[in-house]
Amino acid sequence: MNVRTVIAKKRDGGELSEKEIQLFMDGYVAGEIADYQASALLMAIFIHGMKREELCLWTHAMLNSGRVIRFEEGGTPTSDKHSTGGVGDKASIPLAPAVAACGVRIPMISGRGLGHTGGTLDKLESIPGFRTELSEEEFFRAIERTGVAFGAQTADLVPADRKLYALRDVTGLVPSIPLIASSIMSKKLAEGAQSLVLDVKFGSGAFLPEVERGRELGEAMIDLAAGMGVRARVLQTAMDRPLGRAVGHTLEILESVDCLRGAGPADLRELVCVLGGEMLALSGVAPDTAAGEQRIARSLDDGSAYEYFEAICAEQGASAGVLFDAACDPEGTDREEFCAPRAGVLGFDDLRKVGYALVELGGGRRTLEDVIDPGVGILWKVAAGSNVSAGEPLATIHHRAGRGLESARRLLAEAITLEPRSEPAPLILARL
Repeated sequence: MNVRTVIAKKRDGGELSEKEIQLFMDGYVAGEIADYQASALLMAIFIHGMKREELCLWTHAMLNSGRVIRFEEGGTPTSDKHSTGGVGDKASIPLAPAVAACGVRIPMISGRGLGHTGGTLDKLESIPGFRTELSEEEFFRAIERTGVAFGAQTADLVPADRKLYALRDVTGLVPSIPLIASSIMSKKLAEGAQSLVLDVKFGSGAFLPEVERGRELGEAMIDLAAGMGVRARVLQTAMDRPLGRAVGHTLEILESVDCLRGAGPADLRELVCVLGGEMLALSGVAPDTAAGEQRIARSLDDGSAYEYFEAICAEQGASAGVLFDAACDPEGTDREEFCAPRAGVLGFDDLRKVGYALVELGGGRRTLEDVIDPGVGILWKVAAGSNVSAGEPLATIHHRAGRGLESARRLLAEAITLEPRSEPAPLILARL
C-alpha cells in the first residue's frame, strides 16, 4: 500500500481504513508525501465526503500527529468554546474570564484573522504587551494562576492540521464539512478541554451561511466529541449582522471590556451569558443552562469577570488597566461618518463586505503575512432592524489619513440594505 492507492480509493468514492489514514497522516507530517498528493486526497474528500467512522479515524489521526495536552481528572473542570467566526465576533474575550470567575478553567487555543473575519489573538495583541505565543510552561502557569490561557497553536500541537489547513486555503478546499469538522475538533481536543461549546454561525457573514449546512457541521462535531469522550453542545447563532457595534481590533477590546463591566451591547452580553451557561452546565458547575446563564450574568455585573480579565492581561504581559499606545488607540485615528443614503430599516445584504471594509482600512489581512493596524475600524451607531432617516449617521469609520477610506465606504454601501421592513434573524436559532 502507498499513498497513490489511498488517493485512488478515495477518488473512486471508497471509505478509507484506519491503516490508510494513518499512512497518509504520518507521511504528510514527516514531509514524505508531497503537497500535490495531499491536495489530490483533499479534493477527493471534498467531492465524496466521509462516512461517520471514517471521519472519526481521520480526526483521531490528526489529533495524535503531535502533542496532546492533558489535565488531571478530578480537579477543577476544563471547558472551551469555539466559534466558526464572523464580523465583530469578540465573544471569546469576555466569555473566558466570565466562565473562569465561575470556577471553570479555559485552555483556549485561538486563531488569527484572515479574509473577512477577525481573530481573537490579533484582538488581544492590540493590548500593548499582551503575549499569545506561550510556551507550554507559560500556558499551564497562566491556567493555574488565572484560570485562563489565551494561546496560539504551537508547532507540536496538531501539526497535521497546520499543514492541511494551509493547503486547503490555497487550493479552495476550505468549505468542506468533514475537513472543517476535523480541523476544529482536532485542535480543540488537543488542548485538553473536558467539554466544548461550539458556536456555529449562519447568515451572510458566516463561512457557512446556510442554516442546514451549519447544522450538518454541528452534528458532525458533536459525533466527533462523543467518539472521544468529550461532552459537547452546538449553538447556531446569527451572523447576518455584526455582533455588537464594534468591528476592529482595539474597538472590539473596548467593547469587550464594557461587557465585562456589566454594560455594552445587549446582543454581545446575551451571547456571552448563553455560551457561558452551557459551559457551566456541561462542566457540572451549574445544575442546568438557565442557572449557568444567571451565574455568568452575575460575574459580569459584580465585577468578578473583569477582575479575572485584568489578571489574565497581567499574566500574559499586558499593560495594567488595559491601556493602549498611539499605534493601537482608536482615539488617535481620523474619523468620518458613514450616513444613510435614504430612509428605511437597516439590514445587511452581504455582511462579509463589512469585514472586507476593515481590511481596506488596514485592519485585516489578505494573507497571513500582512501586518494589521489595530486602531482602525468601524463603530456602528445603529443596530440592524432600526428605522433610520436619510442622512442619519449609521457608523463612524476610524481610518489613518484616508487609507482605504473610499473603498471602505463603497463596501459598506454595498453591505447594507434600507428597506421598508427588515427583520434580523434570532440571535440564538437552535441548540443541538
